[in-house]
Amino acid sequence: MKTTSTPLLSALQAGQIAVLGVPFDEFSSFMRGAAFAPARIREALYCESTSFCTERGIDLNDELRFAIFEDLQLSSGIEGYQSIEQMIGTVLDQQARSICLGGDHSISYPIIKAYAKRHPQLTVIHLDAHPDLYDEYNGNRYSHACPFTRVMEDRLASRLIQIGIRNVTPFHRAQMARFSVETIFARSWHRKPRIELSGPVYLSLDLDVLDPAFAPGVSHYEPGGLTTRDVIDFIQQIDVPLVGADIVELNPLRDTQGITAAVAAKLLKEIAGKMLNPID
Repeated sequence: MKTTSTPLLSALQAGQIAVLGVPFDEFSSFMRGAAFAPARIREALYCESTSFCTERGIDLNDELRFAIFEDLQLSSGIEGYQSIEQMIGTVLDQQARSICLGGDHSISYPIIKAYAKRHPQLTVIHLDAHPDLYDEYNGNRYSHACPFTRVMEDRLASRLIQIGIRNVTPFHRAQMARFSVETIFARSWHRKPRIELSGPVYLSLDLDVLDPAFAPGVSHYEPGGLTTRDVIDFIQQIDVPLVGADIVELNPLRDTQGITAAVAAKLLKEIAGKMLNPID
């Protein structure tokens, strides 16, 4: 079994998928706590009740291209936030890829910013209960309620596809039209919509895309969401290169039984399996 020690990022090798904790939740609007999530997800991943195998049969224990690293060391405030882009850029410049464990959803903007500089025709798939398209929230343009407005304003994505959305304001709808967002609402998911993709793809997965019955350890409960099986099936069906991903908004302060951390660890394995073997 992989060691539970987490090496320094300086040990990164070309071709690896780097699992990186991004313990940043200073731009959360309702409740802090997501900064504690990376450690909880790693604990769930190493738990002896499960294994490192993906559902398609990849044993991540034996996969040298899969590496789990320490959390990024971040300063507080905007300085720490901005350094995320630089650190992810360093990973990509070493010909590696990242799966980032948040943290709140604000971290997706600097991560995607780093990816877009190296993948100019990037498609971003965003799974969430919320569009995160406010222009600002509580006076903060970098709030976790705003990252995809910043992404689209900066033209970091050629396509933004949002899935599982079910808490939408009139302002959000105007923003969706403004940025030509392709939206699959949770109420339409049962129709099994077909999504035609062209690579490269970056996947941003907010755990509250799941119904609270499946993921109670989040700050923002929004009933009526997707099942864990829905999300796993979607990940497994991605048929173009998946160049990076983040899993965000686990709040261990509300995850008293560790259920949501276990879900996050499961989704991490399936995302890594898809990145390692895009055609299976």
